[in-house]
Amino acid sequence: MTSRILPRKPRLCIFSYGAFTPLVNAVVPEFADRADIHVQEVVLEEALRVGREIDQSHAHDVMISAGANASLLRSALNMPVVSIKVSGYDLLKALHKARQTSDRIGLGIYKEKLPELEATKELLQVEVSQQPYETIKDIVESFRRLKEDGYKVVVGSSLVVQLAEENGIVGILAYSLESIRLALAEAVQIAELAVLEATRYAKLNAVLQNLHDAVLATDEQHRITAINPPMARILGAAPGEVIGRDLRDVAPMLSLGDLLTDTEPTVDSVVMMGGKSYLMTRTALRESGQFTGALLKLVDAQTIQRADTLVRSQRKPRGLTARYHFDHISGSSPALQRARVVAQRCAQSMATVLITGESGTGKELFAQAIHNASLRCDRPFVALNCASFPESLLESELFGYEDGAFTGARKGGKVGLFESAHTGTIFLDEIGDMPISLQTRLLRVLQEREVVRLGSQQPIPVDLRVIAATHCQLRECIKEGSFRADLYYRLNILRVSIPSLRERPQDIGVLALKLLFSSLRRQGCSLPADQALAPLMPVLLRYSWPGNVRELENIMERFAAFLGAARSISAIDYQTFLAEAEELSEIAASANIAVPASTAAPYAPSVPNVDPGSRDAWNESQFGAVPDDFAIDEQTSDDVVPSVTLDAATITDALARSGGNKQHAATLLGVSRTTLWRRMRDEHLL
Repeated sequence: MTSRILPRKPRLCIFSYGAFTPLVNAVVPEFADRADIHVQEVVLEEALRVGREIDQSHAHDVMISAGANASLLRSALNMPVVSIKVSGYDLLKALHKARQTSDRIGLGIYKEKLPELEATKELLQVEVSQQPYETIKDIVESFRRLKEDGYKVVVGSSLVVQLAEENGIVGILAYSLESIRLALAEAVQIAELAVLEATRYAKLNAVLQNLHDAVLATDEQHRITAINPPMARILGAAPGEVIGRDLRDVAPMLSLGDLLTDTEPTVDSVVMMGGKSYLMTRTALRESGQFTGALLKLVDAQTIQRADTLVRSQRKPRGLTARYHFDHISGSSPALQRARVVAQRCAQSMATVLITGESGTGKELFAQAIHNASLRCDRPFVALNCASFPESLLESELFGYEDGAFTGARKGGKVGLFESAHTGTIFLDEIGDMPISLQTRLLRVLQEREVVRLGSQQPIPVDLRVIAATHCQLRECIKEGSFRADLYYRLNILRVSIPSLRERPQDIGVLALKLLFSSLRRQGCSLPADQALAPLMPVLLRYSWPGNVRELENIMERFAAFLGAARSISAIDYQTFLAEAEELSEIAASANIAVPASTAAPYAPSVPNVDPGSRDAWNESQFGAVPDDFAIDEQTSDDVVPSVTLDAATITDALARSGGNKQHAATLLGVSRTTLWRRMRDEHLL
């Protein structure tokens, strides 16, 4: 049994004739599990004709024959031909059997005599007359002479045996079962290798023919050995017209140049062909260190640009994952703490949740945190803003559609977001803006837990949790008739109300500091975020923040961009920034809050009810408690002088107030952690 795993059985064809066929038929079943074997009775010219047909049609992998048939086939065909050979033992047995009839034996052999047979004559004490032949006419003439000379027995092939008997001479077949068995075993091995090679070639050819990119291969003489349809189209010629031709003659601009002797295996360049730009990649092929040819590929430049756009657009997973956890919700105000506690309680339930709050308060952040704290945390999280799609498109996005459901529908249909969220969570933001017609279908999903695609009547069961969010007053929408009351009660099972930013002023400092720090880091700016933000804090605390946290994030991003041109805290012109940030400028003017222009000395903030010389007190009052996951800038500008003296007593007091946390202590002192470590080393506190 073979150990190879083949895609199909090898296919063998045995040419047999006359008395040889029963021996072949006796051995063939032994190889039935390894090969499909076809036995055909033909001889000489007829065998050659049939063999050529098989060779051209590739109907078999290997051909097997004996004597004259094998010689003719091997010389005329391209496919492998295995010869059934007469062993010395077979010949001795046949001669011994023939001697029982007569001690004068004729031997019919193809083309040439056997010189080693002379020794056998003396061993067996027989007279052997070798009769070489090439055609049937030769055999008939030989037998005429043998009969005239009194020979009564002939040893040879099945054709020899048949013609001998037709001429009244006893015929003895020279072949044995073992000789056939050995030939079949050899043929099966050759065929197995041929099948493997053919399979590899078929796969390679299929890949080459189906590549979108244009590809051709050459030998070491620059002759084209393979080409696929896209390359043939670019060259404007059929594959059969260019195979075997020199690439330098077919397309001089694609010349391999010094590639075949270059040490670098791949060369990239841009070529213009047919009014298009292509990136050309040429790779040298080597075998045993010798250059044997090259592979050349052309890629349409527009294809590369489209692929780059696709990669960049899909680099980050969208819609099916939740990134945020409750730890990402910054703030310690009582209102936010209450919302967080309620949301954490909701996470332990599988019931539908309705999140309410003004725009920009972080409703999706809460939704993701609830999902990640639930039992469905390792399942899909699918988010959709109901206000961002027209009604027809929103319906197909949510419910999906079947092939041909409407004009322009994707071939094969599309899975809707409800199905995509199966076993996980679907977050429907701005649910108050969902069209009334789709509210009816959503209600059915919530009631029956099944969806029906557009163009289909087959309901599809779904297991999902729904989290909805809105900035609208849904009760008012119900009165106006723009929102279904029954849907509201289906959604309003668990409820989380997120406070606006003006309802939690204690959190403004922490959020502003964190957002500014992140923006400065992204821009590579090393200015200390806390020191840069200090003069703006009175204005930030008085602003009403109609856009909530999203608006605060935008202003901090704008401020970070403004700080990019400043090399030190003393160089920041706050008045210019406020002039550009009109919403803050109005607050500063109406409340008579003064902010500095750029000065030669660092700015020491003046905050009501706080000693301006006490930087640690200012941090607590303005920014609130620093969250555990927040890190202050690691670098500080050399021309920024801390507003407190960093002696041993001051550092020790700050460490005590921060519970030994050096990061918090550095924040209280208004310095970077690096500066704190350096001062602690100088004061021998390490």
